[in-house]
Amino acid sequence: MEEQRFFVRGCTYPAADAKLQEALARIYDTPERPRCMCVRGGIEMYVAKHGLFVVKRMPETGRDHNPICPSYEPELQQSGLGQLLGDSVIDHSPDLVELMVDFPFSRAPRRSAPRGESGDPSQVITPRHRMSLRAVMHFLIERAGMNRWYPSMEGKRSQGVLYKYVTEAAEEVTTKGIRLSDRLYVPEPFSDKEKAEIAQRRRRKLAVLESPKGEAHLNMALVLGEFKGTEAAALGRKIWIKHMPDAPLLVESNAWKRIERVYGNLFEARDADTAHKPRVLICALIYAKREHTYQVDTATFMLTTDQLIPIEGMHELELINALVERKRRFLKPLRYDAKSAAAFPNALLLDAGAKPFALHILSGFMDAKDRDIKEQALKRIREMQWVWHTAQTMPALPSVMTSAAPHKHP
Repeated sequence: MEEQRFFVRGCTYPAADAKLQEALARIYDTPERPRCMCVRGGIEMYVAKHGLFVVKRMPETGRDHNPICPSYEPELQQSGLGQLLGDSVIDHSPDLVELMVDFPFSRAPRRSAPRGESGDPSQVITPRHRMSLRAVMHFLIERAGMNRWYPSMEGKRSQGVLYKYVTEAAEEVTTKGIRLSDRLYVPEPFSDKEKAEIAQRRRRKLAVLESPKGEAHLNMALVLGEFKGTEAAALGRKIWIKHMPDAPLLVESNAWKRIERVYGNLFEARDADTAHKPRVLICALIYAKREHTYQVDTATFMLTTDQLIPIEGMHELELINALVERKRRFLKPLRYDAKSAAAFPNALLLDAGAKPFALHILSGFMDAKDRDIKEQALKRIREMQWVWHTAQTMPALPSVMTSAAPHKHP
């Protein structure tokens, strides 16, 4: 993350300054607020306490921050999140968000086999004002900052980073009266020396799946990690997740066939002829068929770069990798439950001026519907455009604007 600077009682502190904790302690539980100094005059922030004091963005102020500031949030129409805010995503406070979702965390055992998501991903229809599993995954990834890139992140996108920031993001989210962190497991970095302790912590975390004796319902939980592969099992398939080498997720054969039809192109992308191989993340809703046996109820998948930056498809890989190699600051808008991602920028440059600069891609492999949506979106843009037709050489990127530096005083 780029380091923020905060103004508290006449002094400005870098986010990593140990003295900031003392300053925040003096104003915690008072009407005073720290100010993020990414713009002239600063922007009021909120102090939360999670062991240490943490400075958080106030609701509906994200667009006021400098684009390179970690607290910046793009315009609502720039991603699928804008369609959900206020309906499926409700901000109760700076550190508490409620999600309205279309899947259960508890239900009666069903007779039919668990299913994968059906149909083409661009055509998945969810009940109005209820987020799909994919949208919840996108929300956690965005809130964890994984769709944002700064040059200082190079070489630091490890399993430990995914575990830390997604887990922290879930602590601030509730759904169906449940704190999401109580029902989310992200594998911690695996160590052969500590595998017994890691397994014990995982079993404690997923003990929530065990229903009290005599209760005829199943408790559900989410597992979010990097998809590794599958192999045949006695009654279906085993899904292996990286950093979970001793605990596969089980899925019935028919459900896995449906998953392959929907997400086969993502799995194939990992074998593409590219210098940096893409990766695939999985978010699975699971239940315990028996003690310590994790069965998949519903699953969704996300393609990422080798640096765990989300991408909508292989057509975006070269652009995102180029931005990383050229040490640009950028944000990847996520689709959530939008029927198509084509209406949104493929990336937003954060270092090209006082406003983010939208980058758009037109690929010969786009289907006709997505191409039409992208072309219609480009017609609505009045300012200067950057559009790359992938059959041609990538155009020069907008220059870095050095004026986007944080301010030191109000």
